[in-house]
Amino acid sequence: MKTSQISGIYKLNSKERLEIIRAFAGLTEEEITALGNTGSLRELAERMIENVVGSMPLPLGIAVNFMINGKDYLIPMAIEEPSVVAAASNAAKMARAKGGFQTRSTEPIMIGQIQVTNVPDPSSAKFAILEQKQRILDRANEKDPVLVKLGGGAKDLEVRVIDTAVGPMVIVHLLVNVKDAMGANAVNTMAEAVAPLIAQITGGKINLRIISNLATHRLASAHAVFGKEVIGGEEVVEGIISAYHFARADPYRCATHNKGIMNGIDAVVIATGNDFRAVEAGAHAYASMTGQYLPLTHWEKNEEHDLVGWIELPLALGLVGGATTTHPTAKVNVKILGVKTANELAEIIAAVGLAQNFAALRALATEGIQRGHMSLHARNVAIAAGAQGEVIDRVAEILVKEKQVRIDRAKEVLQELTP
Repeated sequence: MKTSQISGIYKLNSKERLEIIRAFAGLTEEEITALGNTGSLRELAERMIENVVGSMPLPLGIAVNFMINGKDYLIPMAIEEPSVVAAASNAAKMARAKGGFQTRSTEPIMIGQIQVTNVPDPSSAKFAILEQKQRILDRANEKDPVLVKLGGGAKDLEVRVIDTAVGPMVIVHLLVNVKDAMGANAVNTMAEAVAPLIAQITGGKINLRIISNLATHRLASAHAVFGKEVIGGEEVVEGIISAYHFARADPYRCATHNKGIMNGIDAVVIATGNDFRAVEAGAHAYASMTGQYLPLTHWEKNEEHDLVGWIELPLALGLVGGATTTHPTAKVNVKILGVKTANELAEIIAAVGLAQNFAALRALATEGIQRGHMSLHARNVAIAAGAQGEVIDRVAEILVKEKQVRIDRAKEVLQELTP
């Protein structure tokens, strides 16, 4: 009888775990080989997460043509979706005609939240905390003298009183400059350290002490001008602006608008070993800060009727700590980028997000998204149908020509092409 209740699986090595999975799922030798491949990670995979059996590789592409603040970059992107890398590269090429992308970023300030409940007088507690600000900051900075020596550390406090269904809460925001780290470990440690002092000051009960992924003090922005002649004329400019306002007015469209932005952003975040889940959460929360879910980009035309776009979002990224400094491929990708600070990485990623959004909106406003996307997707369908080698492209070409990019048709075409 099959059971997922397996005692002590963490004590086994990956080969022993694979044998358990083989028996449970009835896997073939070929399937076990595919599952157990750890690629460049090798034995490092065992030290990164629990119960390792293998790895899940993603295609790694290089986006070209990017000029950011007058400097050229090749940008690694790890993603399984067709057309994303090509679209980003093409958008960057079009942006070059007007100087490429101009970017900015704020200091790498992360927020540590301390939740205080059962406070007798929340309003008075807020002011009491602020009066003791320096004492609290000093307590936090005792926990990371190295970060402080580098110019980082706890810099300020914010205090909010919020109403909830279970009563008012005092929420303390510890603002920490984490320098070139993502910062979760440092911030969480500092939040833990100051919690008893805050409890003493407020007379309340401490509950959560945790970093916030809505990093509103750690923003990156990018700006670009796309010449109307380069992108297809004023009609295309108007079409993109119309599509943008559709997203501003309709959350159903806005979700897809922002998803396209994150196609580019996540691909670089993953390629550099950063936490794409934290970035996603922060981006979508930031898009909702006004109470309405809005686009992360803004599009309009200038006096010359060229298209002007910009993007702003929180990007909590690191170059030290985590997978960025341990994953062998991530380390190579950081070297390809040539970035020296987490801020520079954030600005590059913001530019990629803007480029990706432009490419998607231009495709939607002209030929439609399917033409380019489907030609690449057809190859995946052909492979899924069993095509190999040069036959993959022949099957894909027929599917696109017929506008029937489906697995059942791909199998039929493959049969017709196979002697």
